[in-house]
Amino acid sequence: MHTRKSQPYPHEIVLRPVGVIRNAIAEPFLVAGEEGLAMRGELATTMTQVRTSREELSRIIIDEEWGDVLDGIEEYSHITVLYWAHRVPDQGRRLSRVHPMGRKDYPLVGIYSTCSPARPNPVLMTVVSLRRRCGNVVEVAGIDAVDGSPVIDIKPYVADFYPREEVRIPAWMQRIQQETREGAGKA
Repeated sequence: MHTRKSQPYPHEIVLRPVGVIRNAIAEPFLVAGEEGLAMRGELATTMTQVRTSREELSRIIIDEEWGDVLDGIEEYSHITVLYWAHRVPDQGRRLSRVHPMGRKDYPLVGIYSTCSPARPNPVLMTVVSLRRRCGNVVEVAGIDAVDGSPVIDIKPYVADFYPREEVRIPAWMQRIQQETREGAGKA
């Protein structure tokens, strides 16, 4: 097994936000703590919030000094947004295994097997529908980031860059996706 000491990193990595996400999501859907993940509310309520957040509009405000980085982005229908889950507490960043969505009816898996915001470096990524750009502001639909989340990067979504063959995911992830689409308890 290789360890960090056997393969030291050449330097520290420093990320600087290039902007911020603004929307009506005041609290994260999942809370990370020493005991793992937990939903902020009841299952049905949380799944409804996740589902409706995919339709709500958010604004990504890029710092004015970086405004030119958006030139041409409006030609894409979708973009990939990388952002920092700034509301994950330190103890949530130390978790190595969780029950997905904080649900004990799902298996205990390694954090990198999930899309959980609780991770050593809480960098999250989502593909969103780009609705319009106005100067240094991009309006998008489909991001479930908490208001005030720092934006790390934006990339155009290009379908050919992603797998074309069938993608395999675990049964529990299929269930999460179905519950999100259809509502909890209908899977």
